[in-house]
Parts: sequence; structure tokens; C-alpha cells
Amino acid sequence: MTTVDDLWYLADVASQQAEQTYHALTERHDGFVEFTRRRRVPRPRFRTVAEDARDHGAPFGAHTLAYRPSGELLLVRHEGVDKWVLPGGELDGDETFREAAIRELGEEGGIEATIEGLGMLGRVEFYCDGNDTWGVLPVFEARAETIDPSVDDPDHEISAARWFGELPDDTRDREEILRWRDRRFD
Repeated sequence: MTTVDDLWYLADVASQQAEQTYHALTERHDGFVEFTRRRRVPRPRFRTVAEDARDHGAPFGAHTLAYRPSGELLLVRHEGVDKWVLPGGELDGDETFREAAIRELGEEGGIEATIEGLGMLGRVEFYCDGNDTWGVLPVFEARAETIDPSVDDPDHEISAARWFGELPDDTRDREEILRWRDRRFD
């Protein structure tokens, strides 16, 4: 008996949702940094990101560029990738991207901030066994209202939160963050 693989269909539906999400975000925001990432992933991971993109267009949820007026940025140490990263993560239930970004900022960085708009918008493309799909990565910019970071990450992936004037060399998406900062603070 032959099994029909629905991965191509899932990838197509996910790409359509990503396209709708991309257009909805770009219609509401301007002046953000755009970037693209391409990733070849194993089949189980491809299915997971395609399902997330199908559900809301964003396989990695929403993230935040939390800053102080001095230009310092909040980064968190993600042990799973062994890098400093922007706080953020998956959407819970019916959360909006903004709500998820603020919740994740509180859990991973322990600070409160006011979102001022979209700072960056990534396009993350995934490839596996002749299939391809993509999703968006919305990264909001937010002015910090509290300054003492602390970590209360329920997933236990984040081990530290710190403000940085100069980004560490092992910062994920370092080039794009620096482009945003140059645009924001020049």
C-alpha cells in the first residue's frame, strides 16, 4: 500500500499564511529592517515549522528589541543555541504578536517595555526533501520602562539577561540588530 505524503500541501498552506501575515505586518508598519534566512532542516523539524507557519504565519513567534534611551539593548542567553539572542518566542493560544512579544520579554528578560513599532521583519525559508515553505519573524522595538533584568523562563532555555552597549560576537542575528540600531539611534 502506498502512503500519500501531505507535506507538500502543508508547506503550501503555510506559505500562503506567511504571505498573508507578511502583508498584514507591512501594511501596519514602516521603517523596519528586513532580512532573509534560509535553513535546510530535517523532515520532523520541517513539519513542525510548517504547522506553526500554517497556524499564524510565524514559526518562531515574536521577539523584541528592548532598548534604553542610551542605546543599550537587552539580550538573553539561550542555552539551546549557546548564543545571546533577542527575547521572544511562540504565541500562546490566541495571543497577538505584540502580546506574545511583551509576555516573552517579561519571562525571559524580566522587564516591562512599551512597544513603539516593528523594528525588524525576517523571512525564514525552510527546505527539506524537495519541499519548501517560509514564515515571518516579527521583531518589535520597545522602550524599556524597567531597567533591572531578571529571568523567569518557564521553558528553562534562558540562563541570563543583560543590557549591552556593544553586542557580543556570539549574538544571533548580530548584523541585522546592528543595522536596526544604526537606523534607530543615528
